[in-house]
Amino acid sequence: MRHTAILLMGPTASGKTDFAISLRKRFPCDLISVDSALVYRGMDIGTAKPDAETRARAPHKLIDFLDPEDSYSAGEFVRDASREMDKIFAAGRIPLLVGGTMMYFRALTKGIAELPGADDGLRREIDAEADEQGWPAMHAALSEVDAEAAARIEPNDRQRIQRALEVYRASGRPLSDWQRDSAPLRDDIRWLKVGLMIEPRGALHERIERRLDQMLDGGFLDEMRQLHARPGLTADCPAMRSVGYRQLWQYLDGEISLEEARDRALFATRQLAKRQITWLRSEDDIFLVDPLEAGAIDAISASLAQSL
Repeated sequence: MRHTAILLMGPTASGKTDFAISLRKRFPCDLISVDSALVYRGMDIGTAKPDAETRARAPHKLIDFLDPEDSYSAGEFVRDASREMDKIFAAGRIPLLVGGTMMYFRALTKGIAELPGADDGLRREIDAEADEQGWPAMHAALSEVDAEAAARIEPNDRQRIQRALEVYRASGRPLSDWQRDSAPLRDDIRWLKVGLMIEPRGALHERIERRLDQMLDGGFLDEMRQLHARPGLTADCPAMRSVGYRQLWQYLDGEISLEEARDRALFATRQLAKRQITWLRSEDDIFLVDPLEAGAIDAISASLAQSL
């Protein structure tokens, strides 16, 4: 028997949490977070994490279960999400997976490719080139051999650039080819995909800027000071590469002013939203709706009702 799960995807600041809670009131759904930053404890304001009252009314799985010093992979997410979905299916309810980490959604629905193993020699070679040329130059080199992967990776994301180049140099095949060849991991699940797409883009940019300023006014910098003071936490930890956190870390290290940190965070968040929208548009069989339009929740509900 095939189960059904709902995927609610969208760029940052598109209102995903509010829509998920509204859908939970209309359908027998339980929520699972699909967000690579919400997994971390102590990262609340800068991630726009649902507050305790909201989560008491509408519990979210896969939130607040790791320390920010820990790493978390797409493979671990697939394992954890599958476990939570099976519990929800067993209770006779429908998993509603909500978030903006598109790589996690893709890994869950398309599976994870059996990639070439780590090659320490190649990694040292790539690191040496980066020391000489800089990671933006390595990102440019990646775009020449794997434009699709480069479009999803930020020019300063050392870990992901290194891995994508390592896979290509080890196998002669782009990372994106390996990922496309992966088999679906859960072929016992029917996925109903909903995407929140705000148009025009300027409206989304305004929401992103307004929310960032609300975060800063609401104590984001104090939250960041507490994280910065943790003995085992460094700027290289995956949690601290999250947008906003990376830029405030640079401010606390004295590298840039607070104003510049705010402006860099705003730019990085808008770039993140751009990549998320690109992912959304590449999804097949997805129901796209503008969350700012009147009746958006009714349109989503009607679409889901026809398929459930």
